[in-house]
Amino acid sequence: MRVAIVTGASSGIGFGCAVTLAEAGMAVLGTGRDEARLAELAAAVGDPDRVATLAVDLTDDDAPRRIVDTALSRWGRIDVLVNNAGVGSPKPLHETDDETLDYFLGLMLRAPFRLAREAIPHLTPGSVIINISSTFAVVGGLRGGAYSAAKGGLTALTTHIACQYGAQGIRCNAVAPGVTVTPMVATRLEDERFRKINTEMTPHQRLGRVDDIAATVAFLCSDGGSFINGQTIVVDGGWSSTKYLSERALTSEWVAR
Repeated sequence: MRVAIVTGASSGIGFGCAVTLAEAGMAVLGTGRDEARLAELAAAVGDPDRVATLAVDLTDDDAPRRIVDTALSRWGRIDVLVNNAGVGSPKPLHETDDETLDYFLGLMLRAPFRLAREAIPHLTPGSVIINISSTFAVVGGLRGGAYSAAKGGLTALTTHIACQYGAQGIRCNAVAPGVTVTPMVATRLEDERFRKINTEMTPHQRLGRVDDIAATVAFLCSDGGSFINGQTIVVDGGWSSTKYLSERALTSEWVAR
């Protein structure tokens, strides 16, 4: 039985990835900061032999060791690492203080770096590391700030891991979601400007769903994805790769800048 570690697994994309990987037959260690939400993950998987949870702050110095030790003590191996934990609602560069910068970089770049470093000695040929990046690491994004910097660094970390450890049979890829409907994004979608930027510029009939991202992660961990290495797979309905504007946007009244 393959074993997966999923960070940020108490809600949203991480929760979906953990459940989907469990449905694919893996044992899953889900980490997060909210013990009650992690209990919901264990209930969703429904098989105590194939799920464990660990409430931990990924930015703590001992977090990587605690996570890896938990997986090894429970199942004796690690096959998949999904670095998903993140935070949203960034601000532009000129509005970002040092405390926010350090927190974003610490959670979304330093923590994945340290956890991958801790896990790699235990990975065997066929193992996979998946980093959940963002379209803001692919294109420039308004208000990206420290978030864009962290996710851009995660993309570079992905290609390094793929190159350095690929010959050992360890693959590493990134999945870059567009706006995906999760609790973290729900409040942002109440902002008309944010909603327009995403709905009117996406050449698809809907925004992303958690299962879109989880299914992509599961594929990259499967035999079907076994020759994909060092790539960023963008899952955004075409938002970042096209100049699409909806008919509504094209026929709206323009306001002089």
